[in-house]
Amino acid sequence: MPATTNAVPILALSSHGIDETIFHISSALLVPVLILVLLALADVIFETGRYAIELSSRRGRRFATIEASADKARLALLANDRGGAAAALNPVPRSPAMEETLAFIVAHARTPGSDHQLNKALADFDFDAQRRLGRTRFLVRAGPALGLMGTLIPLSPALTGLANGNTTELTNDLRIAFSVTVVGLFIGAVAFGLSLSRDRMYGQDLSDLEYVAAVISDPRPAESAA
Repeated sequence: MPATTNAVPILALSSHGIDETIFHISSALLVPVLILVLLALADVIFETGRYAIELSSRRGRRFATIEASADKARLALLANDRGGAAAALNPVPRSPAMEETLAFIVAHARTPGSDHQLNKALADFDFDAQRRLGRTRFLVRAGPALGLMGTLIPLSPALTGLANGNTTELTNDLRIAFSVTVVGLFIGAVAFGLSLSRDRMYGQDLSDLEYVAAVISDPRPAESAA
């Protein structure tokens, strides 16, 4: 019986120690979380600027231009003029990644085993596009998560200040909590919009590259294609 009585205080002491440890760890995370929120905000602003540049480069896209360029490039390749084919495709790329992929397509099209090489180049382009999308997709989740952490961590000292009648501490902690929440949600919302729009843009780029690769690899002679 005495052993059972002694176990209760020991258990209570152990539980209290764990609670205190978690509390101190949580409190220590506040400054890193605030720094990460600021870094995420800077990153989403930077990505917004990059998106604006990418969007402006795609405003002049016309399928008729892509079609005419692909036909000219095909005729140049039939004449074994790869330099002329590359020049004919100059209006098509809207990003360095597209330009690099098109150069590979022109260099390897209509050669033995080129089908597999072109398919690999297109798959690599898609993989690289998904990698670029990964940054904003990460911020879609990371922004609100950091905002929630920045909200909950100051609430504990805020409640302590409320219990002690310290309204100044309560006000400061709540101000931090709600401000970080707004910033975190803003990061997530902007990153989500960027991800959706970029996903469509990169998908269109891949579609254009697939079309060009199919046209210039057409095995029919020039007279049949005409």
